[in-house]
Amino acid sequence: MQHRTNPSRIAARGLAAILLSLWAAFGCGAARAQAAETPPTMVTVTVDNAKVIRLPDRTQTVIVGNPIIADVALQKNGILILTGKSFGSTNLIALDASGSMLAESTISVQAPQAAVITVQRGLERESYSCTPNCQPSIQLGDASKYYGEVSGQAESRRTMATGAAGGAGGASGAGGASPR
Repeated sequence: MQHRTNPSRIAARGLAAILLSLWAAFGCGAARAQAAETPPTMVTVTVDNAKVIRLPDRTQTVIVGNPIIADVALQKNGILILTGKSFGSTNLIALDASGSMLAESTISVQAPQAAVITVQRGLERESYSCTPNCQPSIQLGDASKYYGEVSGQAESRRTMATGAAGGAGGASGAGGASPR
């Protein structure tokens, strides 16, 4: 059995497609411009890394569903700095002065992928950054003892570098010359 196509039906479909294309190109420019200003619906960031997002115009309030997973810092001109704090997902909501929602995005915070080696010893896990030499690089989920030791060393080093320990940068200890 053959099915015949009505020529007037084909013409009507063609006209509808042309009108729809014209409406998309010219009629909804404001809607497209507004959509370009809103943050993406899914934002992915790595733990301990930041990402810059442009907020919609008129944003007065920014809400993060779970600040343990991600943190934000509002900058000038509608710029938002998003920092991944812990693995997981949460949401980000932008409101105007009247409390109306301008945009909502899902934030996915993921583990770093590049050059991190994980050593599993039974239930104990240790992470190393191998770029190019392997050095301890604590990650969420590492064994508590390893995490505490490495973070303690990093804190001690930071304290010495900032001079908080009293005397970083001075010539103390071996190698210093003393006047006679």
